Amino acid sequence: MDESMRHDIALFRYGLIAPLVNGQVEPKAYLNEVGGRVHSIPHQGDKPIAAKTILDWCARYKKGGFDALKPKRRSDRGRSRRLSPDDEDHILALRKEHPTMPVTLFYEQLTKQGDIPTTLSYFTIYRLLKKHNLVGKEILPMPERKRFAYDQINELWQGDLSHGPTIRVHGKAQKTFLIAYIDDCSRLVPYAQFFPSEKFDGLRIVTKEAVLRCGKPKRIYSDNGKIYRSEVLQYACAEMGITLIHTQPYDPQSKGKIERFFRTVQTRFYPLLELNPPKSLDELNERFWKWLEEEYHRKPHASLDGKTPHEVFQSQVERVVWIEDIDWLDAIFLKREHRKVKADGTITLNKQLYEVPPRFIGQSIELRYDERGVYVYEEGKRVAEAIRVRMEDNAYVKRHRSPFAAVSAKEGEQDV
Repeated sequence: MDESMRHDIALFRYGLIAPLVNGQVEPKAYLNEVGGRVHSIPHQGDKPIAAKTILDWCARYKKGGFDALKPKRRSDRGRSRRLSPDDEDHILALRKEHPTMPVTLFYEQLTKQGDIPTTLSYFTIYRLLKKHNLVGKEILPMPERKRFAYDQINELWQGDLSHGPTIRVHGKAQKTFLIAYIDDCSRLVPYAQFFPSEKFDGLRIVTKEAVLRCGKPKRIYSDNGKIYRSEVLQYACAEMGITLIHTQPYDPQSKGKIERFFRTVQTRFYPLLELNPPKSLDELNERFWKWLEEEYHRKPHASLDGKTPHEVFQSQVERVVWIEDIDWLDAIFLKREHRKVKADGTITLNKQLYEVPPRFIGQSIELRYDERGVYVYEEGKRVAEAIRVRMEDNAYVKRHRSPFAAVSAKEGEQDV
Protein backbone atom coordinates (compact mmCIF):
# COMPACT_ATOMS: atom_id res chain seq x y z
CA MET A 1 0.00 0.00 0.00
CA ASP A 2 1.55 3.29 -1.10
CA GLU A 3 1.49 6.59 0.80
CA SER A 4 -1.33 8.03 -1.28
CA MET A 5 -3.64 5.10 -0.42
CA ARG A 6 -2.72 5.37 3.27
CA HIS A 7 -3.66 9.07 3.15
CA ASP A 8 -7.05 8.28 1.57
CA ILE A 9 -7.91 5.69 4.21
CA ALA A 10 -6.78 8.02 7.01
CA LEU A 11 -9.02 10.77 5.62
CA PHE A 12 -11.97 8.37 5.56
CA ARG A 13 -11.30 7.37 9.17
CA TYR A 14 -11.00 10.99 10.23
CA GLY A 15 -14.34 11.76 8.55
CA LEU A 16 -16.00 9.14 10.77
CA ILE A 17 -14.39 10.22 14.06
CA ALA A 18 -14.45 14.00 13.50
CA PRO A 19 -17.93 14.48 15.06
CA LEU A 20 -16.75 12.55 18.15
CA VAL A 21 -13.39 14.32 18.41
CA ASN A 22 -15.01 17.76 18.13
CA GLY A 23 -17.86 16.95 20.54
CA GLN A 24 -20.57 17.50 17.94
CA VAL A 25 -22.62 14.38 18.79
CA GLU A 26 -23.70 12.24 21.71
CA PRO A 27 -21.14 9.37 21.57
CA LYS A 28 -23.40 6.40 22.32
CA ALA A 29 -26.11 7.37 19.85
CA TYR A 30 -23.56 8.22 17.16
CA LEU A 31 -21.71 4.92 17.58
CA ASN A 32 -24.97 2.97 17.41
CA GLU A 33 -25.90 4.76 14.20
CA VAL A 34 -22.52 4.63 12.43
CA GLY A 35 -21.58 1.18 13.70
CA GLY A 36 -24.73 -0.30 12.24
CA ARG A 37 -24.03 0.79 8.65
CA VAL A 38 -21.95 -0.57 5.80
CA HIS A 39 -19.32 1.98 4.71
CA SER A 40 -17.57 2.41 1.36
CA ILE A 41 -13.91 2.45 2.41
CA PRO A 42 -11.38 3.84 -0.09
CA HIS A 43 -9.43 1.04 -1.80
CA GLN A 44 -11.11 -1.60 0.40
CA GLY A 45 -14.74 -1.68 -0.74
CA ASP A 46 -17.97 -1.89 1.28
CA LYS A 47 -17.48 -3.11 4.84
CA PRO A 48 -19.18 -2.73 8.26
CA ILE A 49 -17.16 -0.96 10.94
CA ALA A 50 -17.59 -1.85 14.61
CA ALA A 51 -18.08 0.83 17.25
CA LYS A 52 -15.01 -0.51 19.05
CA THR A 53 -12.90 0.16 15.95
CA ILE A 54 -14.17 3.75 15.74
CA LEU A 55 -13.29 4.35 19.39
CA ASP A 56 -9.82 2.92 18.75
CA TRP A 57 -9.34 5.39 15.87
CA CYS A 58 -10.39 8.25 18.19
CA ALA A 59 -7.81 7.22 20.76
CA ARG A 60 -5.09 6.91 18.11
CA TYR A 61 -5.94 10.35 16.67
CA LYS A 62 -5.87 12.05 20.08
CA LYS A 63 -2.52 10.46 20.84
CA GLY A 64 -0.72 10.70 17.50
CA GLY A 65 -2.71 13.08 15.28
CA PHE A 66 -3.65 12.48 11.66
CA ASP A 67 -0.67 10.22 10.87
CA ALA A 68 -1.81 7.77 13.55
CA LEU A 69 -4.93 7.04 11.47
CA LYS A 70 -2.90 5.70 8.54
CA PRO A 71 -2.85 1.92 8.10
CA LYS A 72 0.41 0.20 8.89
CA ARG A 73 2.60 -0.38 5.86
CA ARG A 74 2.08 -3.63 3.99
CA SER A 75 4.44 -5.57 1.78
CA ASP A 76 2.11 -5.80 -1.24
CA ARG A 77 2.30 -3.08 -3.86
CA GLY A 78 -1.16 -3.45 -5.45
CA ARG A 79 -3.03 -0.32 -6.56
CA SER A 80 -6.74 0.37 -6.85
CA ARG A 81 -8.01 2.29 -9.86
CA ARG A 82 -9.57 5.62 -8.89
CA LEU A 83 -11.46 8.42 -10.58
CA SER A 84 -9.73 11.79 -10.71
CA PRO A 85 -11.68 14.92 -9.65
CA ASP A 86 -11.98 15.91 -13.31
CA ASP A 87 -13.43 12.50 -14.20
CA GLU A 88 -15.94 12.77 -11.35
CA ASP A 89 -17.03 16.25 -12.46
CA HIS A 90 -17.54 15.00 -16.02
CA ILE A 91 -19.55 11.95 -14.95
CA LEU A 92 -21.74 13.98 -12.56
CA ALA A 93 -22.42 16.55 -15.28
CA LEU A 94 -23.51 13.78 -17.69
CA ARG A 95 -25.71 12.25 -14.99
CA LYS A 96 -27.42 15.60 -14.43
CA GLU A 97 -28.35 15.60 -18.12
CA HIS A 98 -29.85 12.08 -17.83
CA PRO A 99 -31.11 11.79 -14.23
CA THR A 100 -33.84 9.22 -14.97
CA MET A 101 -31.64 6.76 -16.87
CA PRO A 102 -31.07 3.49 -14.97
CA VAL A 103 -27.55 3.33 -13.57
CA THR A 104 -26.81 0.09 -15.43
CA LEU A 105 -27.68 1.71 -18.76
CA PHE A 106 -25.83 4.92 -17.78
CA TYR A 107 -22.70 2.87 -17.04
CA GLU A 108 -22.97 1.06 -20.38
CA GLN A 109 -23.22 4.39 -22.22
CA LEU A 110 -20.16 5.75 -20.41
CA THR A 111 -18.03 2.80 -21.47
CA LYS A 112 -19.45 2.70 -25.02
CA GLN A 113 -18.73 6.40 -25.62
CA GLY A 114 -15.26 6.21 -24.10
CA ASP A 115 -16.01 8.53 -21.17
CA ILE A 116 -14.50 5.94 -18.78
CA PRO A 117 -12.11 3.01 -19.36
CA THR A 118 -13.79 -0.38 -19.79
CA THR A 119 -11.76 -1.70 -16.86
CA LEU A 120 -13.53 0.67 -14.45
CA SER A 121 -16.18 -1.29 -12.53
CA TYR A 122 -19.88 -0.58 -12.43
CA PHE A 123 -19.77 -0.39 -8.64
CA THR A 124 -17.25 2.49 -8.75
CA ILE A 125 -19.71 4.54 -10.83
CA TYR A 126 -22.66 3.44 -8.68
CA ARG A 127 -20.93 4.53 -5.46
CA LEU A 128 -20.07 7.92 -6.97
CA LEU A 129 -23.67 8.56 -8.04
CA LYS A 130 -25.09 7.29 -4.75
CA LYS A 131 -22.77 9.58 -2.81
CA HIS A 132 -24.21 12.56 -4.70
CA ASN A 133 -27.86 11.41 -4.46
CA LEU A 134 -28.04 10.71 -8.18
CA VAL A 135 -29.19 7.08 -7.97
CA GLY A 136 -32.71 5.98 -8.80
CA LYS A 137 -35.36 6.91 -11.30
CA GLU A 138 -35.05 10.60 -10.50
CA ILE A 139 -32.84 12.96 -8.53
CA LEU A 140 -33.88 13.01 -4.91
CA PRO A 141 -36.22 15.89 -4.00
CA MET A 142 -34.91 18.88 -2.07
CA PRO A 143 -34.93 18.01 1.63
CA GLU A 144 -36.96 20.01 4.13
CA ARG A 145 -34.77 22.78 5.46
CA LYS A 146 -34.94 24.65 8.76
CA ARG A 147 -33.10 27.85 9.58
CA PHE A 148 -30.31 27.49 12.09
CA ALA A 149 -27.53 29.54 13.67
CA TYR A 150 -24.80 28.56 16.10
CA ASP A 151 -24.55 30.57 19.31
CA GLN A 152 -20.75 30.29 19.56
CA ILE A 153 -18.14 31.69 17.21
CA ASN A 154 -15.93 29.39 15.12
CA GLU A 155 -18.34 26.49 15.47
CA LEU A 156 -18.92 26.59 11.71
CA TRP A 157 -17.63 28.60 8.78
CA GLN A 158 -19.44 28.64 5.48
CA GLY A 159 -17.18 28.95 2.44
CA ASP A 160 -17.86 29.64 -1.21
CA LEU A 161 -16.69 31.30 -4.43
CA SER A 162 -18.53 34.02 -6.36
CA HIS A 163 -17.92 35.68 -9.72
CA GLY A 164 -16.56 39.18 -9.11
CA PRO A 165 -16.54 42.30 -11.29
CA THR A 166 -14.66 42.45 -14.56
CA ILE A 167 -11.89 45.03 -14.33
CA ARG A 168 -9.71 46.57 -17.02
CA VAL A 169 -5.95 46.25 -16.59
CA HIS A 170 -3.81 48.04 -19.19
CA GLY A 171 -6.83 48.22 -21.46
CA LYS A 172 -7.62 44.48 -21.25
CA ALA A 173 -10.66 42.99 -19.54
CA GLN A 174 -9.86 40.69 -16.61
CA LYS A 175 -12.36 38.47 -14.80
CA THR A 176 -12.23 38.23 -11.02
CA PHE A 177 -13.48 35.68 -8.49
CA LEU A 178 -14.21 36.31 -4.81
CA ILE A 179 -13.37 33.49 -2.37
CA ALA A 180 -14.65 33.99 1.18
CA TYR A 181 -15.53 32.42 4.54
CA ILE A 182 -18.19 33.67 6.94
CA ASP A 183 -18.58 32.71 10.62
CA ASP A 184 -22.07 31.27 11.16
CA CYS A 185 -22.53 32.79 14.62
CA SER A 186 -21.18 36.34 14.28
CA ARG A 187 -21.51 36.82 10.47
CA LEU A 188 -17.91 38.08 10.60
CA VAL A 189 -15.83 37.33 7.50
CA PRO A 190 -12.51 35.80 8.70
CA TYR A 191 -10.97 36.49 5.30
CA ALA A 192 -11.95 37.07 1.67
CA GLN A 193 -10.03 38.01 -1.45
CA PHE A 194 -10.48 38.49 -5.20
CA PHE A 195 -8.41 36.32 -7.56
CA PRO A 196 -7.97 36.17 -11.36
CA SER A 197 -8.99 32.48 -11.52
CA GLU A 198 -10.97 29.75 -9.73
CA LYS A 199 -7.90 27.64 -8.93
CA PHE A 200 -7.13 26.06 -5.57
CA ASP A 201 -4.22 28.42 -4.92
CA GLY A 202 -6.74 31.14 -4.09
CA LEU A 203 -8.63 28.93 -1.62
CA ARG A 204 -5.33 27.97 0.03
CA ILE A 205 -4.45 31.63 0.61
CA VAL A 206 -7.93 32.49 1.94
CA THR A 207 -8.07 29.48 4.29
CA LYS A 208 -4.61 30.12 5.73
CA GLU A 209 -5.25 33.84 6.24
CA ALA A 210 -8.66 33.18 7.81
CA VAL A 211 -7.21 30.72 10.32
CA LEU A 212 -4.31 33.03 11.21
CA ARG A 213 -6.60 36.03 11.74
CA CYS A 214 -9.57 34.41 13.51
CA GLY A 215 -8.38 31.03 14.79
CA LYS A 216 -9.50 27.65 13.54
CA PRO A 217 -13.17 26.64 13.22
CA LYS A 218 -14.56 23.27 14.25
CA ARG A 219 -16.29 22.80 10.89
CA ILE A 220 -16.03 24.17 7.36
CA TYR A 221 -19.20 23.92 5.27
CA SER A 222 -18.84 24.30 1.50
CA ASP A 223 -20.33 23.10 -1.75
CA ASN A 224 -19.00 20.30 -3.96
CA GLY A 225 -16.89 22.60 -6.13
CA LYS A 226 -13.62 21.12 -7.37
CA ILE A 227 -11.37 23.28 -5.18
CA TYR A 228 -13.34 22.37 -2.02
CA ARG A 229 -12.90 18.65 -2.77
CA SER A 230 -9.15 19.06 -3.16
CA GLU A 231 -7.09 16.48 -1.29
CA VAL A 232 -4.84 19.32 -0.09
CA LEU A 233 -7.78 20.96 1.71
CA GLN A 234 -8.86 17.60 3.14
CA TYR A 235 -5.34 16.90 4.44
CA ALA A 236 -5.04 20.39 5.95
CA CYS A 237 -8.40 20.16 7.70
CA ALA A 238 -7.53 16.73 9.08
CA GLU A 239 -4.18 18.02 10.39
CA MET A 240 -5.90 20.97 12.11
CA GLY A 241 -8.78 18.88 13.47
CA ILE A 242 -11.41 20.62 11.34
CA THR A 243 -14.45 18.73 10.04
CA LEU A 244 -14.93 19.41 6.32
CA ILE A 245 -18.59 19.15 5.28
CA HIS A 246 -20.00 19.38 1.75
CA THR A 247 -23.52 20.30 0.71
CA GLN A 248 -25.64 18.06 -1.47
CA PRO A 249 -25.18 18.67 -5.23
CA TYR A 250 -27.19 21.53 -6.76
CA ASP A 251 -28.28 22.79 -3.33
CA PRO A 252 -26.84 26.30 -2.88
CA GLN A 253 -29.67 27.29 -0.50
CA SER A 254 -28.06 25.22 2.27
CA LYS A 255 -25.27 27.82 2.48
CA GLY A 256 -27.62 30.73 2.95
CA LYS A 257 -25.34 32.94 5.05
CA ILE A 258 -22.41 33.05 2.62
CA GLU A 259 -24.83 33.49 -0.30
CA ARG A 260 -26.43 36.41 1.56
CA PHE A 261 -23.00 37.96 2.14
CA PHE A 262 -22.23 37.75 -1.59
CA ARG A 263 -25.52 39.56 -2.33
CA THR A 264 -24.52 42.28 0.14
CA VAL A 265 -21.18 42.67 -1.66
CA GLN A 266 -23.00 42.90 -5.00
CA THR A 267 -25.50 45.51 -3.84
CA ARG A 268 -23.37 47.65 -1.51
CA PHE A 269 -19.76 47.33 -2.69
CA TYR A 270 -19.88 46.79 -6.45
CA PRO A 271 -21.87 50.01 -7.10
CA LEU A 272 -18.98 51.95 -5.51
CA LEU A 273 -16.67 50.60 -8.21
CA GLU A 274 -18.82 52.02 -10.99
CA LEU A 275 -18.01 55.57 -9.90
CA ASN A 276 -14.27 54.93 -9.78
CA PRO A 277 -13.26 51.61 -11.42
CA PRO A 278 -10.14 49.95 -9.96
CA LYS A 279 -7.12 49.85 -12.24
CA SER A 280 -5.65 46.59 -10.91
CA LEU A 281 -6.51 43.50 -8.89
CA ASP A 282 -4.45 44.80 -5.98
CA GLU A 283 -6.45 48.03 -5.94
CA LEU A 284 -9.71 46.06 -6.06
CA ASN A 285 -8.69 44.01 -3.02
CA GLU A 286 -7.42 47.03 -1.06
CA ARG A 287 -10.72 48.82 -1.53
CA PHE A 288 -12.71 45.67 -0.74
CA TRP A 289 -10.82 45.02 2.52
CA LYS A 290 -11.35 48.65 3.56
CA TRP A 291 -15.10 48.36 2.86
CA LEU A 292 -15.27 45.00 4.65
CA GLU A 293 -13.65 46.30 7.82
CA GLU A 294 -15.14 49.79 8.00
CA GLU A 295 -18.60 49.14 6.54
CA TYR A 296 -19.68 45.51 6.75
CA HIS A 297 -18.07 44.46 10.06
CA ARG A 298 -19.05 47.68 11.85
CA LYS A 299 -22.66 47.92 10.70
CA PRO A 300 -25.48 46.49 12.92
CA HIS A 301 -26.77 43.21 11.47
CA ALA A 302 -30.47 42.40 11.35
CA SER A 303 -29.87 38.79 12.48
CA LEU A 304 -27.66 39.82 15.43
CA ASP A 305 -30.21 41.82 17.46
CA GLY A 306 -28.73 45.09 16.29
CA LYS A 307 -25.13 44.15 17.10
CA THR A 308 -22.32 44.32 14.60
CA PRO A 309 -20.37 41.20 13.43
CA HIS A 310 -17.25 42.70 15.03
CA GLU A 311 -18.98 43.13 18.40
CA VAL A 312 -20.34 39.58 18.48
CA PHE A 313 -17.00 38.03 17.55
CA GLN A 314 -15.05 40.12 20.07
CA SER A 315 -17.50 39.23 22.84
CA GLN A 316 -16.43 35.57 22.53
CA VAL A 317 -12.79 36.01 21.55
CA GLU A 318 -11.70 33.91 24.54
CA ARG A 319 -13.11 30.87 22.70
CA VAL A 320 -10.73 31.28 19.78
CA VAL A 321 -8.18 28.48 19.25
CA TRP A 322 -5.19 30.21 17.68
CA ILE A 323 -2.57 28.66 15.40
CA GLU A 324 0.73 30.42 15.95
CA ASP A 325 3.14 28.16 14.04
CA ILE A 326 3.05 29.73 10.57
CA ASP A 327 5.69 27.33 9.18
CA TRP A 328 3.57 24.32 10.20
CA LEU A 329 0.49 25.91 8.63
CA ASP A 330 2.39 26.52 5.40
CA ALA A 331 3.56 22.90 5.35
CA ILE A 332 0.13 21.27 5.69
CA PHE A 333 -1.17 23.28 2.72
CA LEU A 334 1.51 22.03 0.33
CA LYS A 335 0.34 20.06 -2.70
CA ARG A 336 1.37 16.40 -2.65
CA GLU A 337 2.57 14.00 -5.34
CA HIS A 338 4.48 10.72 -5.48
CA ARG A 339 7.30 10.08 -7.95
CA LYS A 340 9.87 7.33 -8.56
CA VAL A 341 13.42 8.69 -8.69
CA LYS A 342 15.29 7.88 -11.91
CA ALA A 343 18.78 6.42 -12.10
CA ASP A 344 20.27 9.90 -12.60
CA GLY A 345 18.67 11.16 -9.36
CA THR A 346 15.93 13.21 -11.03
CA ILE A 347 12.13 13.31 -11.02
CA THR A 348 9.64 15.10 -13.27
CA LEU A 349 6.95 17.31 -11.77
CA ASN A 350 4.61 19.56 -13.76
CA LYS A 351 6.75 19.06 -16.88
CA GLN A 352 9.85 20.29 -15.03
CA LEU A 353 12.93 18.22 -14.15
CA TYR A 354 14.14 18.26 -10.53
CA GLU A 355 17.19 16.73 -8.86
CA VAL A 356 17.03 15.04 -5.45
CA PRO A 357 19.80 13.60 -3.21
CA PRO A 358 21.36 10.38 -4.60
CA ARG A 359 20.14 8.24 -1.68
CA PHE A 360 16.62 8.35 -3.14
CA ILE A 361 17.59 6.79 -6.50
CA GLY A 362 15.20 3.98 -7.40
CA GLN A 363 12.78 4.84 -4.58
CA SER A 364 9.20 6.10 -4.73
CA ILE A 365 9.20 9.36 -2.75
CA GLU A 366 6.57 11.81 -1.52
CA LEU A 367 6.87 15.37 -2.84
CA ARG A 368 5.16 18.41 -1.33
CA TYR A 369 5.31 21.71 -3.14
CA ASP A 370 3.96 25.20 -3.72
CA GLU A 371 5.07 28.19 -5.78
CA ARG A 372 8.10 28.65 -3.50
CA GLY A 373 9.71 25.21 -3.79
CA VAL A 374 9.52 21.41 -4.02
CA TYR A 375 10.39 19.32 -0.97
CA VAL A 376 10.95 15.61 -0.22
CA TYR A 377 9.03 14.16 2.75
CA GLU A 378 9.52 10.92 4.66
CA GLU A 379 7.03 9.75 7.29
CA GLY A 380 5.45 13.20 7.33
CA LYS A 381 8.73 15.08 7.83
CA ARG A 382 10.63 17.28 5.38
CA VAL A 383 14.04 15.73 4.70
CA ALA A 384 15.33 17.40 1.53
CA GLU A 385 14.61 19.97 -1.17
CA ALA A 386 14.31 19.12 -4.86
CA ILE A 387 16.37 21.44 -7.05
CA ARG A 388 15.16 22.37 -10.50
CA VAL A 389 17.57 21.14 -13.19
CA ARG A 390 18.86 23.73 -15.66
CA MET A 391 20.52 22.04 -18.61
CA GLU A 392 22.59 25.11 -19.47
CA ASP A 393 24.08 25.17 -15.96
CA ASN A 394 24.91 21.46 -15.99
CA ALA A 395 27.04 21.93 -19.10
CA TYR A 396 29.60 23.82 -16.98
CA VAL A 397 29.55 21.57 -13.92
CA LYS A 398 32.90 19.89 -13.28
CA ARG A 399 32.49 16.11 -13.26
CA HIS A 400 34.54 13.85 -10.98
CA ARG A 401 35.79 10.71 -12.63
CA SER A 402 34.18 7.54 -11.34
CA PRO A 403 36.55 5.36 -9.23
CA PHE A 404 35.22 2.31 -11.05
CA ALA A 405 36.43 3.75 -14.36
CA ALA A 406 39.93 4.21 -12.92
CA VAL A 407 40.10 0.59 -11.78
CA SER A 408 39.01 -0.64 -15.19
CA ALA A 409 41.73 1.44 -16.90
CA LYS A 410 44.55 0.00 -14.73
CA GLU A 411 43.39 -3.55 -15.35
CA GLY A 412 43.43 -2.83 -19.07
CA GLU A 413 47.09 -1.65 -18.92
CA GLN A 414 48.16 -4.81 -17.12
CA ASP A 415 46.50 -6.98 -19.73
CA VAL A 416 48.59 -5.27 -22.44
